[in-house]
Amino acid sequence: MKQGLSNVSTLLVNEETDTLFVGGRDAVFALDLNNISREIAREYWFATQERQLECIHRGKDKIRCQNYILFLHKINDSSLYVCGTNAYHPACDHMVIHKTNMSLQGKAEDSRGKCPFEPTLKYASAFADGAFYSATSNNFLGTEPIILRSMRNPVRTEFKTSWLNEPSFVDMEIVQESESNPNGDDDKIYVFFTETAVEFEFFDKLLVSRIARICKGDLGGKRILQRRWTSFLKSRLSCSIPELNFHFNIVQDIFLLRRTDWQESIFYGIFFQQWGRLDISAVCAYNMNNIQEVFSKGSYKGPVTVEPSHVKWVVYRGEVPVPRPGACIDNFARSIGYNTSSDLPDKVLQFVRDHPLMDNSVNPIGNRPVLLKRGSNYTRIVVDRVTGLDKQTYDVMFLATADGYLHKAFNWDGEMFIVEELQLFPSPEPVQSLQLSSKKGMLYAGARSRVVQLPVAACHRYRQCQDCVLARDPYCAWARAARECVLLANRSRDSE
Repeated sequence: MKQGLSNVSTLLVNEETDTLFVGGRDAVFALDLNNISREIAREYWFATQERQLECIHRGKDKIRCQNYILFLHKINDSSLYVCGTNAYHPACDHMVIHKTNMSLQGKAEDSRGKCPFEPTLKYASAFADGAFYSATSNNFLGTEPIILRSMRNPVRTEFKTSWLNEPSFVDMEIVQESESNPNGDDDKIYVFFTETAVEFEFFDKLLVSRIARICKGDLGGKRILQRRWTSFLKSRLSCSIPELNFHFNIVQDIFLLRRTDWQESIFYGIFFQQWGRLDISAVCAYNMNNIQEVFSKGSYKGPVTVEPSHVKWVVYRGEVPVPRPGACIDNFARSIGYNTSSDLPDKVLQFVRDHPLMDNSVNPIGNRPVLLKRGSNYTRIVVDRVTGLDKQTYDVMFLATADGYLHKAFNWDGEMFIVEELQLFPSPEPVQSLQLSSKKGMLYAGARSRVVQLPVAACHRYRQCQDCVLARDPYCAWARAARECVLLANRSRDSE
């Protein structure tokens, strides 16, 4: 535990420079990735006295009226983009790193819509090609949700409940779909969140998990949707056990297992139920194919006024304008004269503004969860792909819990096993952040006032050959000559 380290909210692994960056309250720490008890540098960033007093006058307590560092994004090996709540006056700045020295540029700008005002609010962000993408709230009260691109060609979502309805953002990922793409398609930004459903009629507020998609090259429309996304579409992210009618409709965390070929990448998500047994966590996995199918070929939903004040959402059966609303500018669009989103016809833009919701939901691989766990509330997930001694490929899931445990799970012969359960902290506390360094074979877990480092496998714990083999841990193998259970990555040829 580091002196001065409190309210850890974000971890950033930089394998190139062997550094773990930790964002906490009023400070950023740089730790040695190989041994996090070794501190390389730290930089404090306090909210000014004036800001803190103004925050207290607005009714917030003294503790919250400080600067909670929520975003750390790597720009390159010598600079980071850092954002903090800054006493409910969000600010972002660049941090320059030089060997054991870390310093803010001191050019903090007002960052409403980029960073949350409220330290406990859920948010998501990504950084790509000099542009910053954020999903948070645009105002002090937290009543104006926004998905925004800033720094270059600013574009945002509409403030309409049909676009975003009381969302709780979870994750944002950029997928390089333009790479060797035969259709000349664009890269996509995927945003994951839970929101109050507009499409279901229910006596109570029904929450649903969503996946939204935006095109990276989107510049907004010319007259309609000016400086707004012209490609914002969303769909329900389904995670359920169909035969039991069990719906896990609250998404808690998402991890993108990236592959060299982006089409092979898989999203893994943790889900909870809104009602019923609240102590069950489900993990569902989604492939790119299913996601693309829904957004590129699926039907849209549209609002229909039933009574003077009542709107019902039904599948849109009318004619869909060309080019397809919400699609990125691709070879087809260019072939008919649309080179950027601002060239798109008004009827396409009007349609996408009024029909952001897809009719089909994105279903998980196998149409069911890959893992169900009773009695554990999972908070964070990371996934590592490993080739075992049997030359089989395993997706090993590391799942952190609300009471400070870590579960390690994978599918063996069609059955899901939790092979390890570790207590991460001396006293139970929720794991707020979890990062994996595949290169180092290390996991980094952060709770409010501490960060721990642990290996992906502790093979040496298995003393006998039989235990090593029966553990079925794809990371481990028995080394005959040394007569010990070793990490497969480090083993010599003499193993079985």
